[in-house]
Amino acid sequence: MYQNQGATAYKEDLGNTIVLSEHLGNPHTMFKSVHIAGTNGKGSTSHMLASVLQEAGYNVGLYTSPHLKDFRERIRINGLPISETQVVDFIKNNKSFFEEHRLSFFEMTVGMAFDYFAYEKVDIAIIEVGLGGRLDSTNIITPEVAVITNIGLDHMQFLGDTHAKIAFEKGGIIKEGIPVVIGEYHPETEEVFGTLSRKRNASLHKAYTFDALPMKSDLKGTYQKHNIRTVQVTVAQLQKKGYGIGIQHIAKGLLNVVKNTGLLGRWQLLGENPAIICDTGHNKEGLSFVLPQLETIAYERLHIVLGVVSDKDLESILPLFPKHAMYYFCKPSVARGMSAVRLQETAARFDLKGYHYESVKEALQMAKKDATSEDLIFVGGSTFVVAEAL
Repeated sequence: MYQNQGATAYKEDLGNTIVLSEHLGNPHTMFKSVHIAGTNGKGSTSHMLASVLQEAGYNVGLYTSPHLKDFRERIRINGLPISETQVVDFIKNNKSFFEEHRLSFFEMTVGMAFDYFAYEKVDIAIIEVGLGGRLDSTNIITPEVAVITNIGLDHMQFLGDTHAKIAFEKGGIIKEGIPVVIGEYHPETEEVFGTLSRKRNASLHKAYTFDALPMKSDLKGTYQKHNIRTVQVTVAQLQKKGYGIGIQHIAKGLLNVVKNTGLLGRWQLLGENPAIICDTGHNKEGLSFVLPQLETIAYERLHIVLGVVSDKDLESILPLFPKHAMYYFCKPSVARGMSAVRLQETAARFDLKGYHYESVKEALQMAKKDATSEDLIFVGGSTFVVAEAL
Protein backbone atom coordinates (compact mmCIF):
# COMPACT_ATOMS: atom_id res chain seq x y z
CA MET A 1 0.00 0.00 0.00
CA TYR A 2 1.69 3.19 -1.19
CA GLN A 3 -0.02 5.33 1.43
CA ASN A 4 1.44 3.19 4.23
CA GLN A 5 4.71 1.96 2.74
CA GLY A 6 5.78 4.78 0.46
CA ALA A 7 8.09 4.33 -2.52
CA THR A 8 8.35 0.52 -2.36
CA ALA A 9 4.68 0.17 -3.34
CA TYR A 10 4.78 2.49 -6.36
CA LYS A 11 4.68 0.89 -9.82
CA GLU A 12 5.68 2.80 -12.95
CA ASP A 13 3.77 0.60 -15.35
CA LEU A 14 0.21 0.16 -16.63
CA GLY A 15 0.83 -3.43 -17.70
CA ASN A 16 -0.77 -5.05 -14.67
CA THR A 17 -3.81 -2.79 -14.87
CA ILE A 18 -4.36 -3.62 -18.54
CA VAL A 19 -4.06 -7.37 -17.84
CA LEU A 20 -6.44 -7.09 -14.89
CA SER A 21 -8.96 -5.10 -16.92
CA GLU A 22 -8.94 -7.74 -19.67
CA HIS A 23 -9.43 -10.43 -17.01
CA LEU A 24 -12.50 -8.52 -15.73
CA GLY A 25 -13.94 -7.97 -19.22
CA ASN A 26 -12.73 -4.36 -19.62
CA PRO A 27 -15.36 -2.82 -17.32
CA HIS A 28 -13.89 0.69 -17.80
CA THR A 29 -15.36 0.73 -21.32
CA MET A 30 -18.90 0.23 -20.00
CA PHE A 31 -19.47 3.63 -18.35
CA LYS A 32 -18.78 7.30 -19.03
CA SER A 33 -16.26 9.10 -16.86
CA VAL A 34 -14.45 12.29 -15.89
CA HIS A 35 -10.76 11.93 -15.03
CA ILE A 36 -9.29 14.28 -12.40
CA ALA A 37 -5.58 14.76 -11.62
CA GLY A 38 -3.63 17.41 -9.71
CA THR A 39 -1.33 17.98 -6.77
CA ASN A 40 -4.02 19.57 -4.60
CA GLY A 41 -7.77 19.97 -4.88
CA LYS A 42 -8.53 16.87 -6.91
CA GLY A 43 -10.41 15.24 -4.02
CA SER A 44 -12.60 18.26 -3.34
CA THR A 45 -13.14 18.84 -7.07
CA SER A 46 -14.10 15.19 -7.60
CA HIS A 47 -16.64 15.26 -4.79
CA MET A 48 -18.08 18.61 -5.89
CA LEU A 49 -18.55 17.38 -9.44
CA ALA A 50 -20.13 14.13 -8.27
CA SER A 51 -22.55 16.10 -6.08
CA VAL A 52 -23.55 18.37 -8.99
CA LEU A 53 -24.22 15.37 -11.25
CA GLN A 54 -26.24 13.68 -8.51
CA GLU A 55 -28.38 16.80 -8.16
CA ALA A 56 -28.95 16.65 -11.94
CA GLY A 57 -30.40 13.16 -11.50
CA TYR A 58 -27.50 11.03 -12.72
CA ASN A 59 -26.41 7.73 -11.20
CA VAL A 60 -22.86 8.73 -10.25
CA GLY A 61 -19.85 6.59 -9.39
CA LEU A 62 -16.99 8.16 -7.46
CA TYR A 63 -13.51 6.70 -7.10
CA THR A 64 -11.04 8.54 -4.83
CA SER A 65 -8.02 7.86 -2.63
CA PRO A 66 -6.81 7.57 0.01
CA HIS A 67 -9.55 6.78 2.49
CA LEU A 68 -9.66 8.29 5.97
CA LYS A 69 -11.70 5.90 8.12
CA ASP A 70 -12.98 3.06 5.96
CA PHE A 71 -11.52 1.49 2.80
CA ARG A 72 -14.99 1.59 1.24
CA GLU A 73 -14.88 5.42 1.10
CA ARG A 74 -12.79 5.00 -2.07
CA ILE A 75 -15.64 3.48 -4.10
CA ARG A 76 -19.08 5.09 -3.94
CA ILE A 77 -22.24 5.38 -5.97
CA ASN A 78 -24.45 8.38 -5.19
CA GLY A 79 -22.51 8.84 -1.97
CA LEU A 80 -23.05 5.30 -0.70
CA PRO A 81 -19.90 3.20 -0.26
CA ILE A 82 -19.51 -0.20 -1.81
CA SER A 83 -20.74 -2.90 0.59
CA GLU A 84 -18.39 -5.08 2.62
CA THR A 85 -19.90 -8.12 0.94
CA GLN A 86 -19.07 -6.80 -2.53
CA VAL A 87 -15.49 -6.03 -1.50
CA VAL A 88 -14.99 -9.50 -0.01
CA ASP A 89 -16.64 -11.28 -2.95
CA PHE A 90 -14.55 -9.40 -5.51
CA ILE A 91 -11.30 -10.36 -3.78
CA LYS A 92 -12.40 -13.95 -3.19
CA ASN A 93 -13.44 -14.42 -6.83
CA ASN A 94 -10.18 -13.00 -8.20
CA LYS A 95 -7.66 -13.89 -5.49
CA SER A 96 -5.69 -16.46 -7.49
CA PHE A 97 -5.38 -14.01 -10.42
CA PHE A 98 -4.15 -11.23 -8.09
CA GLU A 99 -1.54 -13.51 -6.57
CA GLU A 100 -0.39 -14.90 -9.91
CA HIS A 101 0.20 -11.40 -11.31
CA ARG A 102 1.41 -9.89 -8.03
CA LEU A 103 -1.00 -6.98 -8.30
CA SER A 104 -0.57 -4.00 -6.01
CA PHE A 105 -3.18 -2.77 -3.55
CA PHE A 106 -3.96 0.20 -5.79
CA GLU A 107 -4.24 -1.90 -8.96
CA MET A 108 -6.69 -4.25 -7.26
CA THR A 109 -8.71 -1.35 -5.90
CA VAL A 110 -8.98 0.36 -9.29
CA GLY A 111 -10.11 -2.93 -10.82
CA MET A 112 -12.68 -3.33 -8.07
CA ALA A 113 -14.04 0.19 -8.63
CA PHE A 114 -14.33 -0.17 -12.41
CA ASP A 115 -15.94 -3.62 -12.08
CA TYR A 116 -18.45 -2.28 -9.54
CA PHE A 117 -19.37 0.79 -11.60
CA ALA A 118 -19.93 -1.36 -14.69
CA TYR A 119 -22.00 -3.91 -12.76
CA GLU A 120 -24.18 -1.18 -11.23
CA LYS A 121 -24.52 0.57 -14.61
CA VAL A 122 -23.60 4.07 -13.44
CA ASP A 123 -24.36 6.89 -15.87
CA ILE A 124 -20.99 8.48 -15.24
CA ALA A 125 -18.09 7.98 -12.84
CA ILE A 126 -15.74 10.60 -11.43
CA ILE A 127 -12.31 8.99 -11.32
CA GLU A 128 -9.57 10.60 -9.24
CA VAL A 129 -5.95 9.85 -10.15
CA GLY A 130 -3.97 8.18 -7.38
CA LEU A 131 -0.46 9.47 -8.12
CA GLY A 132 0.77 11.38 -11.15
CA GLY A 133 -1.37 10.57 -14.17
CA ARG A 134 0.51 9.13 -17.14
CA LEU A 135 1.34 5.83 -15.41
CA ASP A 136 -1.44 5.82 -12.84
CA SER A 137 -3.65 2.72 -12.83
CA THR A 138 -6.74 4.84 -13.52
CA ASN A 139 -5.27 6.03 -16.83
CA ILE A 140 -6.82 3.29 -18.96
CA ILE A 141 -10.09 5.22 -19.21
CA THR A 142 -11.13 7.52 -22.05
CA PRO A 143 -13.15 10.18 -20.24
CA GLU A 144 -15.68 12.75 -21.35
CA VAL A 145 -13.44 15.47 -19.87
CA ALA A 146 -9.97 15.44 -18.30
CA VAL A 147 -9.31 17.82 -15.40
CA ILE A 148 -5.98 18.90 -13.88
CA THR A 149 -6.58 21.01 -10.79
CA ASN A 150 -3.06 22.34 -10.19
CA ILE A 151 0.63 21.44 -10.11
CA GLY A 152 2.87 21.52 -7.05
CA LEU A 153 6.19 20.04 -6.01
CA ASP A 154 5.02 16.83 -4.37
CA HIS A 155 6.03 13.19 -4.91
CA MET A 156 9.13 14.48 -6.69
CA GLN A 157 10.93 11.14 -6.31
CA PHE A 158 8.37 9.68 -8.73
CA LEU A 159 7.20 12.56 -10.90
CA GLY A 160 10.20 14.84 -11.35
CA ASP A 161 11.84 17.75 -9.56
CA THR A 162 10.31 20.67 -11.46
CA HIS A 163 6.79 21.93 -12.06
CA ALA A 164 7.22 21.25 -15.78
CA LYS A 165 8.24 17.60 -15.27
CA ILE A 166 5.37 16.99 -12.86
CA ALA A 167 2.96 18.69 -15.27
CA PHE A 168 4.09 16.33 -18.03
CA GLU A 169 3.29 13.31 -15.84
CA LYS A 170 -0.11 14.64 -14.78
CA GLY A 171 -0.77 15.77 -18.35
CA GLY A 172 -0.58 12.11 -19.29
CA ILE A 173 -4.34 11.92 -18.70
CA ILE A 174 -4.93 14.21 -21.71
CA LYS A 175 -6.38 11.97 -24.42
CA GLU A 176 -6.85 12.36 -28.17
CA GLY A 177 -9.77 14.67 -28.89
CA ILE A 178 -10.92 14.88 -25.25
CA PRO A 179 -11.36 18.37 -23.75
CA VAL A 180 -9.08 19.19 -20.82
CA VAL A 181 -9.69 21.72 -18.04
CA ILE A 182 -6.74 23.26 -16.17
CA GLY A 183 -7.71 24.64 -12.77
CA GLU A 184 -4.87 26.98 -11.81
CA TYR A 185 -2.14 28.96 -13.56
CA HIS A 186 1.56 28.34 -13.13
CA PRO A 187 4.12 29.88 -15.53
CA GLU A 188 6.17 26.67 -15.79
CA THR A 189 3.21 24.44 -16.60
CA GLU A 190 1.16 26.49 -19.05
CA GLU A 191 3.43 25.67 -22.00
CA VAL A 192 3.51 21.96 -21.06
CA PHE A 193 -0.28 21.67 -21.09
CA GLY A 194 -0.52 23.74 -24.26
CA THR A 195 1.92 21.46 -26.07
CA LEU A 196 0.28 18.24 -24.86
CA SER A 197 -3.22 19.40 -25.78
CA ARG A 198 -2.14 20.48 -29.28
CA LYS A 199 -0.38 17.15 -29.90
CA ARG A 200 -3.50 15.27 -28.87
CA ASN A 201 -6.01 17.55 -30.58
CA ALA A 202 -7.62 18.18 -27.21
CA SER A 203 -9.37 21.51 -26.63
CA LEU A 204 -7.75 23.30 -23.69
CA HIS A 205 -9.88 25.22 -21.20
CA LYS A 206 -8.07 27.38 -18.64
CA ALA A 207 -10.45 27.70 -15.72
CA TYR A 208 -8.31 30.46 -14.18
CA THR A 209 -9.21 32.77 -17.08
CA PHE A 210 -12.98 32.38 -16.55
CA ASP A 211 -15.15 34.53 -14.30
CA ALA A 212 -16.79 32.04 -11.97
CA LEU A 213 -20.46 32.39 -11.11
CA PRO A 214 -20.81 33.53 -7.49
CA MET A 215 -21.64 30.24 -5.78
CA LYS A 216 -20.92 28.89 -2.31
CA SER A 217 -20.10 25.40 -1.12
CA ASP A 218 -20.55 23.55 2.14
CA LEU A 219 -16.82 22.76 1.84
CA LYS A 220 -15.36 25.61 3.84
CA GLY A 221 -12.05 27.30 3.26
CA THR A 222 -11.30 30.19 0.94
CA TYR A 223 -9.11 27.87 -1.17
CA GLN A 224 -12.28 26.10 -2.39
CA LYS A 225 -12.95 29.06 -4.71
CA HIS A 226 -10.41 27.57 -7.16
CA ASN A 227 -12.15 24.20 -7.10
CA ILE A 228 -15.61 25.76 -7.52
CA ARG A 229 -14.41 27.57 -10.65
CA THR A 230 -12.82 24.39 -12.01
CA VAL A 231 -16.07 22.49 -11.46
CA GLN A 232 -18.09 25.18 -13.27
CA VAL A 233 -15.81 25.05 -16.32
CA THR A 234 -15.86 21.23 -16.30
CA VAL A 235 -19.66 21.22 -16.13
CA ALA A 236 -19.73 23.54 -19.15
CA GLN A 237 -17.82 20.92 -21.13
CA LEU A 238 -20.26 18.21 -20.04
CA GLN A 239 -23.17 20.43 -21.06
CA LYS A 240 -21.65 20.70 -24.55
CA LYS A 241 -21.73 16.90 -24.70
CA GLY A 242 -25.45 16.87 -23.93
CA TYR A 243 -25.52 16.39 -20.18
CA GLY A 244 -28.63 17.94 -18.66
CA ILE A 245 -27.05 20.01 -15.91
CA GLY A 246 -28.72 23.30 -15.05
CA ILE A 247 -27.41 26.21 -13.01
CA GLN A 248 -29.71 25.11 -10.18
CA HIS A 249 -28.02 21.70 -10.10
CA ILE A 250 -24.58 23.32 -9.90
CA ALA A 251 -25.64 25.63 -7.07
CA LYS A 252 -27.38 22.91 -5.08
CA GLY A 253 -24.64 20.38 -5.73
CA LEU A 254 -21.94 22.71 -4.44
CA LEU A 255 -23.95 23.39 -1.28
CA ASN A 256 -24.52 19.71 -0.51
CA VAL A 257 -21.17 18.06 -1.20
CA VAL A 258 -20.79 16.43 2.23
CA LYS A 259 -24.41 15.29 2.34
CA ASN A 260 -24.34 13.89 -1.21
CA THR A 261 -20.87 12.30 -1.22
CA GLY A 262 -19.74 11.81 2.38
CA LEU A 263 -16.50 13.76 1.94
CA LEU A 264 -14.39 14.09 5.10
CA GLY A 265 -11.41 16.11 6.24
CA ARG A 266 -11.66 19.34 4.23
CA TRP A 267 -11.71 22.22 6.72
CA GLN A 268 -13.98 20.02 8.82
CA LEU A 269 -15.29 21.19 12.19
CA LEU A 270 -14.73 18.43 14.75
CA GLY A 271 -15.83 20.29 17.86
CA GLU A 272 -16.81 23.60 19.41
CA ASN A 273 -15.82 25.45 22.58
CA PRO A 274 -12.98 25.21 21.76
CA ALA A 275 -13.36 25.07 17.99
CA ILE A 276 -11.48 22.08 16.54
CA ILE A 277 -10.82 22.10 12.80
CA CYS A 278 -8.99 19.53 10.69
CA ASP A 279 -7.77 19.63 7.10
CA THR A 280 -5.90 17.11 4.96
CA GLY A 281 -3.69 19.73 3.26
CA HIS A 282 -0.16 18.35 3.62
CA ASN A 283 2.22 19.83 1.04
CA LYS A 284 3.51 23.35 0.42
CA GLU A 285 0.79 24.30 -2.07
CA GLY A 286 -2.05 22.85 -0.02
CA LEU A 287 -0.87 24.34 3.27
CA SER A 288 -0.32 27.72 1.59
CA PHE A 289 -4.09 27.82 1.09
CA VAL A 290 -5.13 26.19 4.37
CA LEU A 291 -3.01 27.94 7.00
CA PRO A 292 -3.94 31.56 6.13
CA GLN A 293 -7.55 30.50 6.70
CA LEU A 294 -6.75 30.16 10.41
CA GLU A 295 -6.29 33.91 10.62
CA THR A 296 -9.86 34.51 9.49
CA ILE A 297 -11.15 32.96 12.72
CA ALA A 298 -11.34 34.80 16.05
CA TYR A 299 -9.59 32.96 18.89
CA GLU A 300 -7.64 33.63 22.07
CA ARG A 301 -4.86 31.09 21.55
CA LEU A 302 -4.02 28.74 18.70
CA HIS A 303 -3.12 25.09 19.33
CA ILE A 304 -1.82 22.96 16.43
CA VAL A 305 -1.73 19.16 16.49
CA LEU A 306 0.87 18.37 13.85
CA GLY A 307 2.19 15.15 12.37
CA VAL A 308 3.77 14.25 9.01
CA VAL A 309 5.14 11.31 7.04
CA SER A 310 8.86 10.57 7.03
CA ASP A 311 9.52 11.64 3.43
CA LYS A 312 7.92 15.07 3.87
CA ASP A 313 10.08 18.05 2.89
CA LEU A 314 9.97 19.90 6.20
CA GLU A 315 12.10 22.76 4.91
CA SER A 316 9.30 23.72 2.52
CA ILE A 317 6.31 23.40 4.83
CA LEU A 318 7.41 24.40 8.33
CA PRO A 319 8.05 28.08 7.42
CA LEU A 320 4.34 28.30 6.55
CA PHE A 321 3.16 27.55 10.10
CA PRO A 322 2.43 30.37 12.57
CA LYS A 323 5.07 30.94 15.24
CA HIS A 324 2.60 32.13 17.86
CA ALA A 325 0.84 28.76 18.15
CA MET A 326 1.41 26.04 20.76
CA TYR A 327 2.38 22.81 19.00
CA TYR A 328 1.54 19.21 19.85
CA PHE A 329 3.87 17.13 17.69
CA CYS A 330 2.81 13.55 17.04
CA LYS A 331 3.50 10.53 14.85
CA PRO A 332 0.67 9.08 12.76
CA SER A 333 0.40 5.33 13.35
CA VAL A 334 1.64 4.15 9.95
CA ALA A 335 5.06 2.83 8.99
CA ARG A 336 5.74 6.02 7.03
CA GLY A 337 5.05 8.28 9.99
CA MET A 338 7.87 10.62 11.07
CA SER A 339 8.84 10.38 14.72
CA ALA A 340 7.36 13.16 16.84
CA VAL A 341 10.79 13.87 18.37
CA ARG A 342 12.39 14.42 14.96
CA LEU A 343 9.50 16.66 13.90
CA GLN A 344 9.75 18.66 17.12
CA GLU A 345 13.51 19.12 16.77
CA THR A 346 13.25 20.28 13.17
CA ALA A 347 10.30 22.56 13.93
CA ALA A 348 12.30 24.26 16.68
CA ARG A 349 14.70 25.56 14.02
CA PHE A 350 11.72 27.48 12.59
CA ASP A 351 10.68 28.82 16.02
CA LEU A 352 7.72 26.46 16.28
CA LYS A 353 7.55 25.44 19.93
CA GLY A 354 5.68 22.71 21.73
CA TYR A 355 5.88 19.15 23.03
CA HIS A 356 5.91 15.72 21.43
CA TYR A 357 3.46 12.90 22.03
CA GLU A 358 3.38 9.21 21.17
CA SER A 359 0.13 9.33 19.23
CA VAL A 360 -2.34 11.64 17.51
CA LYS A 361 -4.93 10.72 20.13
CA GLU A 362 -2.67 11.72 23.01
CA ALA A 363 -1.66 14.98 21.31
CA LEU A 364 -5.27 15.94 20.62
CA GLN A 365 -6.32 15.07 24.16
CA MET A 366 -3.58 17.30 25.55
CA ALA A 367 -4.54 20.15 23.23
CA LYS A 368 -8.15 19.88 24.43
CA LYS A 369 -6.95 19.88 28.03
CA ASP A 370 -4.83 23.00 27.51
CA ALA A 371 -7.37 24.96 25.47
CA THR A 372 -10.10 27.22 26.79
CA SER A 373 -13.49 27.59 25.14
CA GLU A 374 -12.22 30.71 23.33
CA ASP A 375 -9.24 28.95 21.75
CA LEU A 376 -8.81 27.22 18.38
CA ILE A 377 -7.32 23.78 17.80
CA PHE A 378 -6.13 22.86 14.31
CA VAL A 379 -5.29 19.27 13.38
CA GLY A 380 -3.28 18.56 10.24
CA GLY A 381 -0.01 18.02 8.43
CA SER A 382 -0.97 14.61 7.06
CA THR A 383 -3.99 12.69 5.82
CA PHE A 384 -3.15 10.06 8.45
CA VAL A 385 -3.23 12.56 11.31
CA VAL A 386 -6.68 13.75 10.20
CA ALA A 387 -7.87 10.14 9.82
CA GLU A 388 -6.89 9.36 13.41
CA ALA A 389 -8.49 12.56 14.69
CA LEU A 390 -11.72 11.60 12.94
